[in-house]
Amino acid sequence: MSAISENSREAIHTQNNGNDEKEKQSSSKKRVRLRLIPIWLRVIMVTVLFLLSTTVGAAIGYGVLGSGKVSEVFYKSTWTHVVDLVEHE
Repeated sequence: MSAISENSREAIHTQNNGNDEKEKQSSSKKRVRLRLIPIWLRVIMVTVLFLLSTTVGAAIGYGVLGSGKVSEVFYKSTWTHVVDLVEHE
């Protein structure tokens, strides 16, 4: 049994040495990534684009598809009416 464990130890040792050499090579070739747009700015941009697309979608849906006035989509009374319609059914 000791011969098997010695052989397995040698095999593991040679595998680790191979991995260490690969890590050394990859660490010397690692590039520093320069972000053109910081992450905090990306989060703000995604939030603004989401709000803009939701507003435009509601305006098109209410004004064009619903045959109402586009400006009425921004009134509070319009949304309370929509909520009342949904809750009653």
